[in-house]
Amino acid sequence: MENVTLTGLSKRAASDFSTRRALSVSGKFDLTHARLHELVDHTASRLLAAGITTGDVVALTFPNTVEFVVVFLAVIRCRATAAPLNSAYTAEEFEFYIKDSEAKLLIMPKEGNKSAEAAASKLGIPRVSATLLEGESEICLSSTSDATAVSTSVAEIVNDPSDVALFLHTSGTTSRPKGVPLTQLNVASSVRNIISVYKLTESDSTVMVLPFFHVHGMIAGLLSSLCAGAAVTLPAAGRFSASTFWPDMRAYSATWYTAVPTIHQIILDRHLSRPEPAYPELRFIRSCSASLAPSVMARLEESFGAPVLEAYAMTEASHQMASNPLPEDGGHKPGSVGKPVGLEMAVLDNNGVAQREGESGEVCIRGPNVTKGYKNNPEANKAAFTFGWFHTGDIGFFDSDGYLHLVGRIKELINRGGEKISPIEVDAVLLSHPDVGQAVAFGVPDDKYGEEINCAIIPREGSHIDEAEVMQFCKKNIAAFKVPKKVFITDSLPKTATGKIQRRLVAEHFLAQISTAKVPKFGA
Repeated sequence: MENVTLTGLSKRAASDFSTRRALSVSGKFDLTHARLHELVDHTASRLLAAGITTGDVVALTFPNTVEFVVVFLAVIRCRATAAPLNSAYTAEEFEFYIKDSEAKLLIMPKEGNKSAEAAASKLGIPRVSATLLEGESEICLSSTSDATAVSTSVAEIVNDPSDVALFLHTSGTTSRPKGVPLTQLNVASSVRNIISVYKLTESDSTVMVLPFFHVHGMIAGLLSSLCAGAAVTLPAAGRFSASTFWPDMRAYSATWYTAVPTIHQIILDRHLSRPEPAYPELRFIRSCSASLAPSVMARLEESFGAPVLEAYAMTEASHQMASNPLPEDGGHKPGSVGKPVGLEMAVLDNNGVAQREGESGEVCIRGPNVTKGYKNNPEANKAAFTFGWFHTGDIGFFDSDGYLHLVGRIKELINRGGEKISPIEVDAVLLSHPDVGQAVAFGVPDDKYGEEINCAIIPREGSHIDEAEVMQFCKKNIAAFKVPKKVFITDSLPKTATGKIQRRLVAEHFLAQISTAKVPKFGA
């Protein structure tokens, strides 16, 4: 059972590597695997005392802190479901995600989160703060400090592979964001795949640069490391900082890191302007969540002396689907996302027929790491699961060596530096402004983020709305990373022959009016 549940894998690591470092807060304290396990079980017992039971959903909104890691693992240990949320969401966004997940409890840092608290209050959801003062103390949950003992102890709980451990949302292109339940088996399978392809062991160490509310940081960076007996360092600020990244990597003897292309570009830019006196000896650098330009890959390898392995992933697959292997296992190809890892993958045409080498089609997958389906969304499930496969919405082909190359994307999802944004959601916000008559958001190529968000609006007759007002309105109603960076005010929008506004045509029309970055490959 240990091999097919996340809690089983982490429990075994706590036993096999009990005295080795598991988790550090940079410059503050370290936790061994055994100590982390103790904190998780203690916190799980507090959650049980607070009334959390099997199948309950617990929403979490934290920076990358030790409290998040412990509470996240404790929720799952209770056979409950953890639903991590971006701390930058507005109250309206928190309300949607908390309501859609059917969360029974919101847990946040001691300093709180006003937007999340407002949403939870409106929905009548209890709110709890979690604090760990130092490594030798226990996690304090604000509203359960006086909770009485319950009949069920953590030791009696047996985690099942079918337990839903993680609940995340993936932005849809034609509907509201879709809820993705991931089971213990899904997550454990992905973790084992990642450990296997990168040969992670107790000798490895990494510094977290990506937020834990994404599968990339959560599964590839954090959980895979912990289950391998390796070590993870959290930046003191709780988030990525270019100024502390390399000092942390050196101080904690890092052997690898994983990031989105945007972060790699930031790290490169700082290296060029303010090089470090020394860099750690890395086994590899991993890139995922958006397409990595071959030129950036080359600069990373030249600058830091390590192979850069590009991978391919999505939330519905519990993150990783394919990856370039380590040099000793076949080497990596710039422009490719590598070979399938731990699952079946096929490139199919519209009739479900597998395409030959070099022929493009939709990338489809199946395996133990793939979700069984979206929550309460039969239409999305019907579209995604056909011919016995899960359809990713990405277009690609296999080369003669079995490496996957992504060449396009069916979905209209905007991929801003790894942040997947639904243009439909942005449209809805724009159209809620009283002076906006028509609106359409679209992605445009961007050197830094891969894609940026632009939008075009037709003002209501008689109004004099300008670009600044539109952007200010967006900033008040959606998270900052979703705000369009350029607003086109127009009196008409290009339409199809049937009069339908097509996002691709709108993007092409307005891209022709501005100078743009070189168009990157699409990826996931």
